[in-house]
Amino acid sequence: MEIELWWLLALPLFFGFGWLAARIDIKQVVSESRALPRSYFTGLNFLLNEQPDRAIEAFLEAARIDPETVELHFALGSLFRRRGETDRAIRVHKHLIDRDASLSQLTEEQRLLALAELGQDYLKAGLLDRAEDVFLKLRGTPRDEEALRNLLEIYQLEKDWEKAIAIAQQMPGHAEHLWQKEIAQFHCELAASDLLNGRFDAARSHIEAALATNRRCVRATLLRGELEAKLAAGGNEDTDSPRKIGADGTAPPDPLENALRIWQGIEQQNPQYLSLAAEKMMTAFRQLGREQAGIELMRGYLERHPSLDLLDVVFQAELSLRGPQSAYVLVRDELRRNPTLLGLDKLFEAQILLAPPEQRADLELVKNLIHTHTRRVARYRCDDCGFKARQFHWRCPACGGWETFPPKRTEEFDLAP
Repeated sequence: MEIELWWLLALPLFFGFGWLAARIDIKQVVSESRALPRSYFTGLNFLLNEQPDRAIEAFLEAARIDPETVELHFALGSLFRRRGETDRAIRVHKHLIDRDASLSQLTEEQRLLALAELGQDYLKAGLLDRAEDVFLKLRGTPRDEEALRNLLEIYQLEKDWEKAIAIAQQMPGHAEHLWQKEIAQFHCELAASDLLNGRFDAARSHIEAALATNRRCVRATLLRGELEAKLAAGGNEDTDSPRKIGADGTAPPDPLENALRIWQGIEQQNPQYLSLAAEKMMTAFRQLGREQAGIELMRGYLERHPSLDLLDVVFQAELSLRGPQSAYVLVRDELRRNPTLLGLDKLFEAQILLAPPEQRADLELVKNLIHTHTRRVARYRCDDCGFKARQFHWRCPACGGWETFPPKRTEEFDLAP
């Protein structure tokens, strides 16, 4: 293949252009690096040598020497917050905001970012009132959604459910009912507080608001039944809304019967939550003198919707009413349908009561061994973050999600097909 003469002339020219471009880039890099404080490179060296504390001090010195290093301030503040040094993170971000107030050196985007970071610092430090003030300042800005989410978290931490409802109703997606579950739970929190303090009218109002927001809110149904049970126990609704006699002159329905009817409706709402109402229902049946009917109802639930917690309630009721032999048969039959260690633990409990005294020691030894292991699997687990707890929570203590704890023990999921 022949090479034309003009190619030979062009090659040195291209080489020269490349050399000149490289020289220009090198000069620019050297010029920019000389403009940075020496402490900046010292800090980088400490980071590379895994000495974060000394690196932070060096970066602080660089920020002090060159106040223009705004991004370095943000990086330092975030680093302090991740390390749990919220007081130092607060100082860094406040320094940026205060300096901007006097010199106006930040762009609008940087100023809002500095405020948002300061709010996160306060939130991480537990200074909720200060964090609230900061995020309220961000309302109506390009960071409005971020402000709303953080304000919602603050009001949940403070248990200020009225404000939480107001904020949730302004969240993006509220019109599409994306927040109906949370808003219903906030109303339930208010209803639970009202029930505890005997404010029955207010409790009824919040329960109705929860169900109007989310018809499938099982917690509202549970609270609605509890309200009727409290009225049956001698509680009185506020004087401005007394329970009225019917138009035909008949007395109003028994509140305890109402409570049972309401709780039984959970099977249509979400049957896996029946275990949360089971003990309340059995108590109501005992008070009405219909414990046998209650056991039959619970056994029907257990057959249709197997649950370890439901099994425990039925077992205790059967043991109390009919004795250990009937309780033993109940658990034995349930174990055949759904073999679990927690069920086996109940079986040994019944066997110990039935066994002669000389055999009880051996059975108790086996039961204690099983019980020790079952304590590790008898937990509820959050679907969102995997956090495990010994008791049921409507809101996960770890991730803050609502209704993320299915009312089933971890063993039930582990044994599911």
